[in-house]
Amino acid sequence: MRLGQLVGALPRAAVAGSSDAEITHITSDSRQVKPGALFVAYTGVGVDGHGFIGDAVGRGAAAVVGQVDGLACAVPYIRVPDGREALAFLSAAWHGFPARKLVMIGVTGTDGKTTTTNLIHNILTAAGINAGMISTVNAVIGGQAYDTGLHTTTPDAPDVQKYMAQMVQAGQTHCVLEATSEGLAQRRVDACDFDVALVTNITHEHLYFHGTREAYRAAKGRLFEALSTSFHKGPPKVAVLNADDAFSYDYLRAMPVDARLTYSLSGPADIVARELRYAPQATRFSVGAMGEWFPVETSLVGAFNVANILAAVGAAVAINTISTEAIQRGIAALKGIPGRMERIDEGQAFLALVDFAHTPNALEKALETARQMTTGQVIVVFGAAGLRDVQKRGMMGHVAGRLADKIVITAEDPRTESLDDIMAAVAQGCLAQGRREGSDFWRIGDRAEAIRFAARLAQPDDVVMACGKGHEQSMCFGATEYPWDDRQAMREALRGMKDKG
Repeated sequence: MRLGQLVGALPRAAVAGSSDAEITHITSDSRQVKPGALFVAYTGVGVDGHGFIGDAVGRGAAAVVGQVDGLACAVPYIRVPDGREALAFLSAAWHGFPARKLVMIGVTGTDGKTTTTNLIHNILTAAGINAGMISTVNAVIGGQAYDTGLHTTTPDAPDVQKYMAQMVQAGQTHCVLEATSEGLAQRRVDACDFDVALVTNITHEHLYFHGTREAYRAAKGRLFEALSTSFHKGPPKVAVLNADDAFSYDYLRAMPVDARLTYSLSGPADIVARELRYAPQATRFSVGAMGEWFPVETSLVGAFNVANILAAVGAAVAINTISTEAIQRGIAALKGIPGRMERIDEGQAFLALVDFAHTPNALEKALETARQMTTGQVIVVFGAAGLRDVQKRGMMGHVAGRLADKIVITAEDPRTESLDDIMAAVAQGCLAQGRREGSDFWRIGDRAEAIRFAARLAQPDDVVMACGKGHEQSMCFGATEYPWDDRQAMREALRGMKDKG
């Protein structure tokens, strides 16, 4: 593809040099440059890509995109205000703007994104729609499912555009894309031309990256801003908002869109629930959507999953071509999400769960749900990540101290921080709730031993829940990711108990 064709796709650019070069590929990693590459430099979190322009040119880059004014370069140089934005639009142009050939549904929020993304994909499939999906746990492209379960966030822009191009090539017509706050802030889903934007909630999380809750909310808001600025395919662009989440609702409602849909567990909205009946194996309730009522049954547990279902129904209503029956079938077909309130059964006399809850809000909802599932004790194992939001450590200790009967504080990706210091901060929250160390809560840094200890505490009909890692397949100590799976650790703990009699 000619450089001029690619540059023409950029929202803002100034070209120094010829635009006739034939481009063979696009990359922001100088190590991947081969002759004919278009190298995109931007200022990253820890590395400034402009420092690698010389290396890229030496490896054969045919042109360079960067953010620096007046940069002397031996090949054509395209000056842009934001290199990450440029990378997204260049990648989209390279693949023929695949999002313009798909109905794009974006899902963001602090908690529940992955579940809601999967629910929407299930509903679309039940309606006979050939849909693709990209989430932080799994992806479905051209009928093939892929596991994406390491420390994942929204993929980088070139990968997002490549995945969507594969969907178009496979004949898919819709794409459901989970958009994280970091992915939005770093422009990874620019040029995705969303048609529906949905938010689950915006609570306390990722302040290590965004700095303030307001900046975090603004990053999530970029998904909704894109509705009014991206390519318009004809049908109205729709925002699906959580009327129960005041922090996100008023802010997002003010953004200009073609149409809005609201959902709520507790008050008036376009999509609501009533007659909720919770049981360990199923949740049943009635959904009211735009004046029509219909019954729903799901294997997912907890009020927070009812909210996720209402959000998914909102997306289905926004698309406006999906029947009530397809919505019901799609919801019923989703039996669970890896690492989301996932039951681990090795024949033990109590309920064992693994959940991804790693924020104060998510931990609170998980513990409230666990309480509904038992008449016995709720025993929770969790930690807090290093080099991440420091404030939430004590907050999570408060939540556990208030809602759990027994608490085991352990490692959760301490990275280069002191694990003892992290656990001490969580313990302070437990202490502030009047809990006593050694009888109500314990600190056990070895996560496998912490899960074994929690399982040994359990009596028949109790709930033991490991929170914070969910589907993830590694845990970070120092700068190294070591293989880890909470579900396997729980299975081994339960098997160990059975082997001992």
